[in-house]
Amino acid sequence: MNKSSSKSTMRDIDERTNLTGNSMFELLLFRLGEAPGTDRRELFGINVFKVREILVMPEITAMVNSPPSVMGVANIRGQMISVINLPQIVGTNPTKGLGILLVTEFARTTQAFAVEEVNEIVRLEWKNVLSAEGRGGGLVTSIARLDGNAENTRLAQVLDVEQILRDVFPEQHQAETEVSSKLHLPAGTVVLAADDSAVARMMIEQGLKAMGVPFIMTKTGQEAWDRLKAMAAEAESQGQTIKNKVALVLTDLEMPEMDGFTLTRNIKQDARFSGIPVVIHSSLTGATNEDHVKKVGADGYVAKFVAEELAQTIRKVLLR
Repeated sequence: MNKSSSKSTMRDIDERTNLTGNSMFELLLFRLGEAPGTDRRELFGINVFKVREILVMPEITAMVNSPPSVMGVANIRGQMISVINLPQIVGTNPTKGLGILLVTEFARTTQAFAVEEVNEIVRLEWKNVLSAEGRGGGLVTSIARLDGNAENTRLAQVLDVEQILRDVFPEQHQAETEVSSKLHLPAGTVVLAADDSAVARMMIEQGLKAMGVPFIMTKTGQEAWDRLKAMAAEAESQGQTIKNKVALVLTDLEMPEMDGFTLTRNIKQDARFSGIPVVIHSSLTGATNEDHVKKVGADGYVAKFVAEELAQTIRKVLLR
């Protein structure tokens, strides 16, 4: 990397760090064609942090016996990258064709998603991103209100990339839940965990069970924060502190209502939670993203999902 590109990367990291300091993030909006039975072309979104580059559709080589939703591989800057037909995954009809490729880095893997068109990048507050769980969208983690609380605001569906990759490449995206030894928390304490993806929560639960660790699982940063405050109040009423109940907080970064950056900052700035370590457990991998994560004040960071690495990180943090 030359000096100018290195400086540009650091500017990007600093700018995005400033965004997270204000509980904001950037969402890349794109379209996948007409929704089934309608002529509506709904908006979808993906966190800019996951997107390495956006390309006009290159030549794709079809692979023998590949999954139906895999179009083939593309040679992008000397790297062979699988191309996933995203409209086929979500069941839309791309009337304009698939002209754009989103190259993403996610959970230690690189893959590309074919989309109909890219629209824009918007900056949003996490409070305007609402959980989609229970609203009928099995591949959607959250719904972003693009115009804040305005009536009839535009909506964008934020896709559950973890679930999509697990569905398309089940062998490559299985959780590694084996651990070399059990992890022992202080007596009576638990790990408080937060993740908005159903498949990620399942993997985390399997990993923590393999470690022999008691835990409480929540679905958003806001839910984890509310639970933590309630546990602190309960501890105080019993003449204890929160450290008698929570050994560690394990949080994802991207979550509706309150993201992991805000949750971490809230914990670190509240005297009640002094000494409670926070470990960020995220699929936002890659050098740029990991440099960004180091700036938010967490006690540890581990990429999803290898249980042994998670156990080693938790053990190291608890021994400090």
